[in-house]
Amino acid sequence: MIQDAATATAVHTLFEWGGMALGVALWRHALRAQGRSPLQAGSFAVLVGLLLGAALGNKAVFLAERPDVLQRLLAGEALWPGQSIVGGLLGGLVGVELAKRATGQTRSTGDAMVLPIALGLCLGRVGCLLAGLHDSTYGLPTTLPWGLDFGDGQARHPAQLYEMVFVAALGWALWHARVRLGGVPGLAFKLFLASYLAWRLAIDALKPVPVAYPLGWSGIQWVCALALLAYAPFVFRAWRQLPAPTP
Repeated sequence: MIQDAATATAVHTLFEWGGMALGVALWRHALRAQGRSPLQAGSFAVLVGLLLGAALGNKAVFLAERPDVLQRLLAGEALWPGQSIVGGLLGGLVGVELAKRATGQTRSTGDAMVLPIALGLCLGRVGCLLAGLHDSTYGLPTTLPWGLDFGDGQARHPAQLYEMVFVAALGWALWHARVRLGGVPGLAFKLFLASYLAWRLAIDALKPVPVAYPLGWSGIQWVCALALLAYAPFVFRAWRQLPAPTP
């Protein structure tokens, strides 16, 4: 693991931007496979909504996770808030839906983003893993044989690796079922987002809690729980529309 803070930040940023670039490239490829272009009026509006929503969402959820940082910002301290994947996904979802409403689009656009998001997220988590203690994604101390020492002499849960394995498996499962799930446009993305929110609600219990909220949960866990409650009806409604499998 990288011990120097400046190097860790640089490497983490490199993998983070690399993950986003990979995701965008795969999304463009998926659109072209559907005979669409990212520069078409509707697709471009969706892209703008996605980027703006994700940018705002990842900062907002990070500050919900770290209200101490928010207080320092409000006090005038020169800080640059971190980011939250959960916030980026939720903010991007809101941004896309607002862009579609503004341009009168009704076609679902999320399914083409499932594989790009999954692969981009896995690549970004490599940077989190290499950054070690300079990134807030490491786990609590553990005695399990696969615990990793991130630089403080304690074996910890490699939460970044757990997430890479989970997201890769989820992406593969949804890709494998793409033909059947394609019977309900948007269902694959809904399943991906709901599964990821449930995963983060569970896995973040294995991470240090910087600021405890009710039940001892972190801010991100509460965001995931509330988002799941709000989003579950849409997931179930889409799932019920899925045609029965052909014998």
